[in-house]
Amino acid sequence: MSTLPSYVLITPARNEAQFIEQTIRAVVAQTVRPLRWVIVSDGSTDGTDDIVQRYAADHPWMELVQLPERRERHFAGKVHAFNAGHARLEGLSYEVIGNLDSDVSFDEDYFAFLLGKLAEDPQLGLVGTAFKDESGGTYDYRFVNIEHVTGTCQVFRRQCFEEIGGYVPAKGGAVDSIAAISARMKGWKTRTFTEKILFHQRSFGSAQDGELMARFKGGAKDYAVGNHPLWELCRTAYQMTKKPFVLGGLMLACGYLWSSVRRLPRPVPPELVVYHRQEQMRRLKAFFTATLTRSRA
Repeated sequence: MSTLPSYVLITPARNEAQFIEQTIRAVVAQTVRPLRWVIVSDGSTDGTDDIVQRYAADHPWMELVQLPERRERHFAGKVHAFNAGHARLEGLSYEVIGNLDSDVSFDEDYFAFLLGKLAEDPQLGLVGTAFKDESGGTYDYRFVNIEHVTGTCQVFRRQCFEEIGGYVPAKGGAVDSIAAISARMKGWKTRTFTEKILFHQRSFGSAQDGELMARFKGGAKDYAVGNHPLWELCRTAYQMTKKPFVLGGLMLACGYLWSSVRRLPRPVPPELVVYHRQEQMRRLKAFFTATLTRSRA
Protein backbone atom coordinates (compact mmCIF):
# COMPACT_ATOMS: atom_id res chain seq x y z
CA MET A 1 0.00 0.00 0.00
CA SER A 2 1.14 3.58 -0.71
CA THR A 3 2.58 5.63 2.13
CA LEU A 4 -0.24 7.38 3.91
CA PRO A 5 -0.30 11.17 3.61
CA SER A 6 0.32 13.29 6.72
CA TYR A 7 -2.73 14.95 8.21
CA VAL A 8 -3.95 17.54 10.70
CA LEU A 9 -7.30 17.96 12.42
CA ILE A 10 -9.33 20.97 13.53
CA THR A 11 -12.27 20.67 15.92
CA PRO A 12 -14.50 23.61 16.78
CA ALA A 13 -16.14 22.94 20.16
CA ARG A 14 -18.78 24.93 22.02
CA ASN A 15 -19.89 23.59 25.41
CA GLU A 16 -19.17 19.95 24.57
CA ALA A 17 -18.10 18.70 28.01
CA GLN A 18 -20.68 15.91 27.79
CA PHE A 19 -19.22 14.42 24.60
CA ILE A 20 -15.74 15.69 23.77
CA GLU A 21 -13.83 13.20 25.91
CA GLN A 22 -15.13 10.33 23.77
CA THR A 23 -13.91 12.15 20.67
CA ILE A 24 -10.50 12.76 22.21
CA ARG A 25 -10.15 9.11 23.22
CA ALA A 26 -11.05 8.03 19.69
CA VAL A 27 -8.36 10.25 18.15
CA VAL A 28 -5.72 9.26 20.71
CA ALA A 29 -6.42 5.60 19.90
CA GLN A 30 -5.86 6.03 16.15
CA THR A 31 -3.29 3.75 14.52
CA VAL A 32 -2.19 6.82 12.53
CA ARG A 33 -2.30 9.97 14.61
CA PRO A 34 -2.44 13.53 13.24
CA LEU A 35 0.65 15.74 13.15
CA ARG A 36 -1.40 18.36 14.97
CA TRP A 37 -4.91 18.51 16.35
CA VAL A 38 -6.21 21.99 17.13
CA ILE A 39 -9.35 22.06 19.27
CA VAL A 40 -10.94 25.48 19.26
CA SER A 41 -13.13 26.20 22.26
CA ASP A 42 -15.69 28.65 20.92
CA GLY A 43 -16.47 30.47 24.16
CA SER A 44 -17.21 27.28 26.13
CA THR A 45 -18.34 27.75 29.73
CA ASP A 46 -19.15 24.16 30.77
CA GLY A 47 -15.75 22.60 31.45
CA THR A 48 -14.88 21.69 27.85
CA ASP A 49 -11.58 23.56 28.13
CA ASP A 50 -10.53 21.69 31.27
CA ILE A 51 -11.07 18.33 29.60
CA VAL A 52 -9.05 19.31 26.53
CA GLN A 53 -6.22 20.78 28.60
CA ARG A 54 -5.96 17.60 30.64
CA TYR A 55 -5.37 15.50 27.54
CA ALA A 56 -3.20 18.09 25.80
CA ALA A 57 -0.79 17.96 28.76
CA ASP A 58 -0.03 14.32 27.85
CA HIS A 59 -0.18 14.67 24.06
CA PRO A 60 1.95 17.54 22.67
CA TRP A 61 0.37 17.19 19.22
CA MET A 62 -2.92 18.45 20.71
CA GLU A 63 -3.52 22.17 21.14
CA LEU A 64 -6.37 24.13 22.71
CA VAL A 65 -7.32 27.53 21.30
CA GLN A 66 -9.76 29.52 23.44
CA LEU A 67 -12.06 32.09 21.87
CA PRO A 68 -14.14 34.59 23.85
CA GLU A 69 -17.77 33.78 24.58
CA ARG A 70 -20.25 35.07 22.00
CA ARG A 71 -23.99 35.55 22.38
CA GLU A 72 -25.11 34.73 18.86
CA ARG A 73 -25.12 31.06 17.87
CA HIS A 74 -24.97 30.24 14.16
CA PHE A 75 -23.06 28.13 11.65
CA ALA A 76 -20.85 31.02 10.59
CA GLY A 77 -19.49 31.05 14.14
CA LYS A 78 -18.35 27.47 13.70
CA VAL A 79 -16.51 28.47 10.52
CA HIS A 80 -14.81 31.36 12.32
CA ALA A 81 -13.72 28.92 15.04
CA PHE A 82 -12.37 26.54 12.40
CA ASN A 83 -10.46 29.38 10.79
CA ALA A 84 -8.91 30.28 14.14
CA GLY A 85 -7.63 26.71 14.35
CA HIS A 86 -6.47 26.79 10.75
CA ALA A 87 -4.36 29.86 11.49
CA ARG A 88 -2.45 27.84 14.11
CA LEU A 89 -1.27 25.48 11.36
CA GLU A 90 0.55 28.14 9.39
CA GLY A 91 4.06 26.99 8.48
CA LEU A 92 3.32 23.33 9.22
CA SER A 93 3.90 20.87 6.37
CA TYR A 94 0.98 18.46 5.86
CA GLU A 95 -1.00 16.93 2.99
CA VAL A 96 -4.50 16.41 4.41
CA ILE A 97 -6.72 18.51 6.67
CA GLY A 98 -9.76 17.23 8.54
CA ASN A 99 -12.68 19.06 10.10
CA LEU A 100 -13.89 16.87 12.96
CA ASP A 101 -16.92 17.46 15.16
CA SER A 102 -16.51 17.36 18.93
CA ASP A 103 -19.30 14.87 19.63
CA VAL A 104 -18.32 11.83 17.54
CA SER A 105 -16.48 8.54 17.98
CA PHE A 106 -15.04 5.91 15.64
CA ASP A 107 -12.76 2.87 15.49
CA GLU A 108 -8.97 2.96 15.77
CA ASP A 109 -8.16 2.77 12.05
CA TYR A 110 -10.77 5.32 10.96
CA PHE A 111 -8.32 7.93 9.71
CA ALA A 112 -5.92 5.35 8.31
CA PHE A 113 -8.83 4.13 6.18
CA LEU A 114 -9.65 7.59 4.84
CA LEU A 115 -6.00 8.48 4.25
CA GLY A 116 -5.64 5.23 2.34
CA LYS A 117 -8.49 6.23 0.03
CA LEU A 118 -6.80 9.56 -0.68
CA ALA A 119 -3.49 7.81 -1.33
CA GLU A 120 -5.13 5.40 -3.79
CA ASP A 121 -6.85 8.08 -5.89
CA PRO A 122 -5.12 11.44 -6.46
CA GLN A 123 -8.37 12.88 -7.88
CA LEU A 124 -10.15 12.51 -4.55
CA GLY A 125 -10.30 15.90 -2.87
CA LEU A 126 -12.77 15.26 -0.05
CA VAL A 127 -13.68 12.04 1.75
CA GLY A 128 -15.74 10.92 4.72
CA THR A 129 -17.84 8.00 5.90
CA ALA A 130 -21.40 7.10 6.71
CA PHE A 131 -22.59 7.89 10.22
CA LYS A 132 -25.16 6.85 12.80
CA ASP A 133 -26.63 8.75 15.73
CA GLU A 134 -27.69 7.38 19.10
CA SER A 135 -31.13 6.48 17.74
CA GLY A 136 -29.49 4.29 15.11
CA GLY A 137 -30.49 6.63 12.33
CA THR A 138 -28.34 6.97 9.22
CA TYR A 139 -28.68 7.96 5.60
CA ASP A 140 -30.04 5.44 3.13
CA TYR A 141 -27.35 5.74 0.49
CA ARG A 142 -29.60 4.30 -2.19
CA PHE A 143 -31.30 7.70 -2.18
CA VAL A 144 -28.62 10.05 -0.88
CA ASN A 145 -25.80 11.33 -3.07
CA ILE A 146 -22.72 9.24 -2.26
CA GLU A 147 -20.67 12.30 -3.30
CA HIS A 148 -21.98 14.31 -0.36
CA VAL A 149 -19.69 14.20 2.67
CA THR A 150 -21.35 15.05 5.96
CA GLY A 151 -19.94 17.85 8.07
CA THR A 152 -19.47 15.61 11.12
CA CYS A 153 -16.10 14.69 9.62
CA GLN A 154 -14.82 16.08 6.34
CA VAL A 155 -11.28 15.12 5.32
CA PHE A 156 -9.77 17.24 2.53
CA ARG A 157 -6.68 16.92 0.44
CA ARG A 158 -4.92 20.15 1.34
CA GLN A 159 -4.71 21.31 -2.27
CA CYS A 160 -8.45 20.85 -2.70
CA PHE A 161 -9.26 22.74 0.49
CA GLU A 162 -7.07 25.66 -0.55
CA GLU A 163 -8.52 25.73 -4.07
CA ILE A 164 -12.09 26.11 -2.80
CA GLY A 165 -10.96 28.87 -0.45
CA GLY A 166 -11.95 27.02 2.70
CA TYR A 167 -15.40 27.10 4.26
CA VAL A 168 -18.05 29.70 3.46
CA PRO A 169 -19.33 31.27 6.72
CA ALA A 170 -23.02 30.77 5.94
CA LYS A 171 -25.06 31.67 9.03
CA GLY A 172 -27.96 29.41 8.04
CA GLY A 173 -25.83 26.32 7.59
CA ALA A 174 -25.14 24.00 4.62
CA VAL A 175 -21.45 24.78 5.13
CA ASP A 176 -20.49 21.16 4.46
CA SER A 177 -22.63 20.95 1.31
CA ILE A 178 -21.17 24.16 -0.10
CA ALA A 179 -17.65 22.84 0.44
CA ALA A 180 -18.41 19.52 -1.27
CA ILE A 181 -20.13 21.13 -4.26
CA SER A 182 -17.32 23.67 -4.59
CA ALA A 183 -14.75 20.86 -4.64
CA ARG A 184 -16.54 19.08 -7.48
CA MET A 185 -16.87 22.36 -9.36
CA LYS A 186 -13.09 22.62 -9.18
CA GLY A 187 -12.76 19.17 -10.75
CA TRP A 188 -12.15 17.13 -7.58
CA LYS A 189 -13.97 13.95 -6.68
CA THR A 190 -15.80 13.81 -3.35
CA ARG A 191 -16.94 10.57 -1.76
CA THR A 192 -18.60 9.06 1.28
CA PHE A 193 -17.41 5.52 2.01
CA THR A 194 -20.00 3.29 3.64
CA GLU A 195 -17.51 0.63 4.76
CA LYS A 196 -16.82 2.68 7.88
CA ILE A 197 -19.22 4.22 10.37
CA LEU A 198 -18.79 7.36 12.44
CA PHE A 199 -20.97 7.45 15.55
CA HIS A 200 -22.60 10.79 16.34
CA GLN A 201 -23.32 11.02 20.06
CA ARG A 202 -26.40 13.17 19.60
CA SER A 203 -29.70 12.10 18.13
CA PHE A 204 -30.86 14.37 15.32
CA GLY A 205 -34.14 15.81 16.55
CA SER A 206 -34.90 13.58 19.53
CA ALA A 207 -38.09 15.50 20.33
CA GLN A 208 -40.69 15.80 17.58
CA ASP A 209 -40.92 19.59 17.77
CA GLY A 210 -37.15 19.75 17.48
CA GLU A 211 -37.14 17.33 14.58
CA LEU A 212 -39.82 19.22 12.68
CA MET A 213 -37.95 22.49 13.09
CA ALA A 214 -34.79 20.71 11.93
CA ARG A 215 -36.65 19.66 8.77
CA PHE A 216 -37.83 23.24 8.21
CA LYS A 217 -34.26 24.48 8.56
CA GLY A 218 -33.14 21.68 6.25
CA GLY A 219 -35.44 23.04 3.56
CA ALA A 220 -33.98 26.50 4.08
CA LYS A 221 -30.50 25.05 3.66
CA ASP A 222 -31.61 23.31 0.46
CA TYR A 223 -32.69 26.69 -0.89
CA ALA A 224 -29.43 28.28 0.23
CA VAL A 225 -27.30 25.92 -1.85
CA GLY A 226 -29.66 26.25 -4.82
CA ASN A 227 -31.50 22.92 -4.92
CA HIS A 228 -33.54 22.59 -8.11
CA PRO A 229 -37.33 22.88 -7.44
CA LEU A 230 -37.97 19.52 -9.09
CA TRP A 231 -35.28 17.91 -6.95
CA GLU A 232 -36.82 19.45 -3.84
CA LEU A 233 -40.24 18.13 -4.82
CA CYS A 234 -38.87 14.59 -5.13
CA ARG A 235 -36.94 15.02 -1.88
CA THR A 236 -40.11 16.18 -0.12
CA ALA A 237 -42.03 13.15 -1.37
CA TYR A 238 -39.31 10.80 -0.16
CA GLN A 239 -39.07 12.47 3.27
CA MET A 240 -42.82 12.03 3.70
CA THR A 241 -42.22 8.28 3.86
CA LYS A 242 -39.86 8.70 6.83
CA LYS A 243 -40.62 9.53 10.45
CA PRO A 244 -42.29 11.82 11.30
CA PHE A 245 -44.43 10.59 8.41
CA VAL A 246 -45.80 13.22 6.04
CA LEU A 247 -45.12 16.11 8.44
CA GLY A 248 -41.34 15.83 8.06
CA GLY A 249 -41.56 16.18 4.30
CA LEU A 250 -44.06 19.02 4.54
CA MET A 251 -41.81 20.95 6.91
CA LEU A 252 -38.88 20.45 4.55
CA ALA A 253 -40.96 21.89 1.70
CA CYS A 254 -42.13 24.78 3.89
CA GLY A 255 -38.56 25.72 4.74
CA TYR A 256 -37.60 25.72 1.07
CA LEU A 257 -40.70 27.66 -0.04
CA TRP A 258 -40.45 30.19 2.79
CA SER A 259 -36.88 31.03 1.81
CA SER A 260 -37.86 31.14 -1.86
CA VAL A 261 -40.85 33.44 -1.35
CA ARG A 262 -38.75 35.78 0.77
CA ARG A 263 -36.01 35.61 -1.89
CA LEU A 264 -33.36 35.30 0.76
CA PRO A 265 -29.83 35.95 -0.50
CA ARG A 266 -27.83 32.79 -1.10
CA PRO A 267 -24.32 32.54 0.38
CA VAL A 268 -23.02 30.94 -2.84
CA PRO A 269 -22.22 32.38 -6.28
CA PRO A 270 -24.71 31.88 -9.16
CA GLU A 271 -22.33 29.56 -10.99
CA LEU A 272 -22.37 27.13 -8.05
CA VAL A 273 -26.19 27.07 -8.14
CA VAL A 274 -26.13 26.28 -11.87
CA TYR A 275 -23.55 23.53 -11.41
CA HIS A 276 -25.42 22.04 -8.45
CA ARG A 277 -28.73 21.94 -10.32
CA GLN A 278 -27.11 20.30 -13.34
CA GLU A 279 -25.76 17.60 -11.04
CA GLN A 280 -29.20 17.04 -9.55
CA MET A 281 -30.92 16.79 -12.92
CA ARG A 282 -28.38 14.21 -14.09
CA ARG A 283 -29.02 12.17 -10.94
CA LEU A 284 -32.79 12.38 -11.33
CA LYS A 285 -32.56 11.33 -14.97
CA ALA A 286 -30.33 8.37 -14.05
CA PHE A 287 -32.67 7.37 -11.20
CA PHE A 288 -35.85 7.42 -13.28
CA THR A 289 -34.14 5.71 -16.24
CA ALA A 290 -32.96 2.88 -13.98
CA THR A 291 -36.40 2.61 -12.36
CA LEU A 292 -38.10 2.43 -15.76
CA THR A 293 -35.62 -0.19 -16.97
CA ARG A 294 -36.27 -2.37 -13.91
CA SER A 295 -40.04 -2.08 -14.32
CA ARG A 296 -39.80 -3.32 -17.91
CA ALA A 297 -37.52 -6.23 -17.03
